[in-house]
Amino acid sequence: MSQSLLPNRLTAADVYRGFVMFLMMVEVLSFEKVSEALPQSTFWQFLAFNQSHVEWIGCSLHDLIQPSFSFLVGVVLPYSVANRLQQEGSFSKTFGHVLWRSLKLILLGIFLRSQWRNQTNFTFEDTLTQIGLGYSFLFLLNFRSQKTQITALIIILLGYWLAFAVYPLPDASFDYSSVGVDKDWPHLLKGFAAHWNKNSNFAAHFDQWFLNLFPRENPFVFNGGGYVTLSFIPTLGTMILGLLAGNILKSTTTANQKLRIFIMLGIAGLALGSLINSLGICPNVKRIWTPTWVIFSGGWCFLLMAFFYWTIDVLEKRNYAYFLLVIGTNSIAAYIIAHTVDSYIAKSLFIHLGKDYAMIFGIPYKTLVQGTLILLFEWLILRWMYQKKIFIKV
Repeated sequence: MSQSLLPNRLTAADVYRGFVMFLMMVEVLSFEKVSEALPQSTFWQFLAFNQSHVEWIGCSLHDLIQPSFSFLVGVVLPYSVANRLQQEGSFSKTFGHVLWRSLKLILLGIFLRSQWRNQTNFTFEDTLTQIGLGYSFLFLLNFRSQKTQITALIIILLGYWLAFAVYPLPDASFDYSSVGVDKDWPHLLKGFAAHWNKNSNFAAHFDQWFLNLFPRENPFVFNGGGYVTLSFIPTLGTMILGLLAGNILKSTTTANQKLRIFIMLGIAGLALGSLINSLGICPNVKRIWTPTWVIFSGGWCFLLMAFFYWTIDVLEKRNYAYFLLVIGTNSIAAYIIAHTVDSYIAKSLFIHLGKDYAMIFGIPYKTLVQGTLILLFEWLILRWMYQKKIFIKV
């Protein structure tokens, strides 16, 4: 961690990062609870859906947070590596810094996942941990040609698909409840797609071995959400897509050409991902980061990058962006604050405003009132850091 002046940055990437981090932070508004209190409202049902992860196949706005964050790691890598090489003066020193950063990201992810636990929770599906596991490989790919980067992406997608596709399916007598999945769960896949079922797939079986190598309160059997350690491999694919986008931004092509490329890649990603999913070749599942998800979510990332690049760096409409810039330039701090300080703020609000303060607009909107105040205080902390030029680095 360090305190330093804000370096030369790609502002559009900072604002985009601020947008996805804000989506994560607004979880404190708990739209789902409002929707439950107002079951007839399709408006709150829509907001609640897009503030939660889909059960298995599909995509909500909330599902785009992690791929966007991973994508942006790749976008800014060519810029950060160039700055680091100027500071360090040698590849070996820079690579040493990258390895150390990777380790810190992994450990920070484990630390945050261990909050309120009785002992260290060795789990590796956290966003920061997943990025840390693939970051060093991404760094090395940055020095290879675009052809090599695309080849690596294809190998990752095909290899990860093949690992699931050839792994034996459970037999007919398999008890899905033993891995936390009811046999009547509506999202249980049949036929060839069953290779990507929750907690009975290749990566889930890997975790039943791997995670039990670490000290645990109880033996690891399954992850309640179906998340897996090996998702870091296709997550690296998402970061490679970001690396390709970063190289496009650094190129000498015109702004309009860059926008056209982003839009075409975005539409192509959405179309190809949807086609692969509909044909049954590979389901579009974020929780285990299927190759289809890399392609589909990558399409959204390219389109969002195009929007922020167009409005911020081309049209220079930056007045609206300050709110998001404050968050995006201190994303690690925002991530930590959202996972730790929010409960402290909530408790303080009860102490100083009274336990019924959030009822001002009625019981259905209680979480909105409390969440809005928590968000305000979190943003004010980040704005203070921004004004003082305090930027948390890992």
